Amino acid sequence: MAAVQRNPKQEMVAELHDLAARGDVVKLAAFISHSASLANETSENGWTALMYGARNGQFDVVKILLENGCDRAVINKSGQTALDIAKFWGHKHVANLLSNAKNVHGPSFLPSGGAEQENYFNKTILDRFSHKRADLDWLKLKQVEPFTVYILFSNLYPLVCSSSAGDISTYSKICLCRLKYEDVKEILDKPEKITVIFLGVEKQTSEASLKSLTNHVLKGGDGLVSWFALEADGISVDQFRGKHPTCHILSSARLSLLQLVDEEAGVVAQARSVLAWHKRYGFCPTCGSPTKIEEGGYKRTCLKDDCSSHKGVHNTSYPRVDPVAIMLVIHPDGNQCLLGRKKVFPAGTFSCLAGFIEPGETIEDGVRREVEEESGVKVGHVHYVSCQPWPMPSSLMIGCLAEAVSTDIHVDQNEIEEARWFTSQQVVDVLVKGEQTSFFVPPRQTIAHQLIKHWIGMNANL
Repeated sequence: MAAVQRNPKQEMVAELHDLAARGDVVKLAAFISHSASLANETSENGWTALMYGARNGQFDVVKILLENGCDRAVINKSGQTALDIAKFWGHKHVANLLSNAKNVHGPSFLPSGGAEQENYFNKTILDRFSHKRADLDWLKLKQVEPFTVYILFSNLYPLVCSSSAGDISTYSKICLCRLKYEDVKEILDKPEKITVIFLGVEKQTSEASLKSLTNHVLKGGDGLVSWFALEADGISVDQFRGKHPTCHILSSARLSLLQLVDEEAGVVAQARSVLAWHKRYGFCPTCGSPTKIEEGGYKRTCLKDDCSSHKGVHNTSYPRVDPVAIMLVIHPDGNQCLLGRKKVFPAGTFSCLAGFIEPGETIEDGVRREVEEESGVKVGHVHYVSCQPWPMPSSLMIGCLAEAVSTDIHVDQNEIEEARWFTSQQVVDVLVKGEQTSFFVPPRQTIAHQLIKHWIGMNANL
């Protein structure tokens, strides 16, 4: 078979990559000095010179390339950066150099590409505009504007719209039912039966609101579209079906909130978490007296004048967030991960281990404690990956990779019913090839799914 012909640029890129792989520092420095524009050029598999140097542990090569603007944030077709590759092949000196490089686009704990990972429930179309929460006059004006958006909740589940109710097993997408002031005016007239919280203002105004906003600005308005969440338990949705024929309260089935379109999931996470807090904190945790809502729904104040909660800052007065460590434990051989299952999981489903972080405990220590408690496996180094709000009712899932220093599994039946080591190939078969005959992993909307994908990206066949 005839060799594939390369053009002159491809020949030069191939030469650069060969020099980097072999560690020929002298020729590489000379090459870069007159062809610096080729520093980030990639081969057919997406590899750069920096990646080839990292693969072979060429410390001086990596240093020269970084000094000459080679971008360590580039990812190859397998989803790895040069840092991922150096870590995989055990070149710690090169990995440290890449981690501390000054030309990187983000700190070394960020995922490939140097950007923060956006998990489901992370995205939002709103600016929380928290500086306006204490401005009662402004909030009252915004509540009655014709283009203000209300999202309605009943028993903490939102009013949504869709062409069909959808099947949770397929996670069909649905949208929030965006109500206007005139739609909810009668409900707002009964404040003793509802909870209203200010969510923020739209980051980007929708086309449907532009005309109304133009007139509003001409009359001296601020041109901002505000959103409020309204909890009114036991309400009938029939009154809204004239304008929204397909509207319905979202099912309370397990994980039904994962059906939302990604852009609105963050809004629901914010609203549901705060509304759930209000349901639990109608009375002062300090003295037991009734409380009232203030600051747009982000504070509850005790009605007893001499309550000690009025002095200083008390976390009982503000919405709480419960930190949860969720971790993918990696086998010492680097080619297996530990997954467990609880009795409440659907049949055959395995997920990352997880547990609440205790008061006075670091994330790292929480990961180590929870893993050992649930599985008996001991963990050493813990590496933060990303996080995810989880509004069921108000947790923050802190996603980590954890390096196991032992492998024997002893399951605590009170925590989980089973735990196993799974090879990377088994996980790839489930995630990529759809071969789900032996086990399942949680859906893509969960941080557990994203942690598993992150690990596979780091450990692809190099």
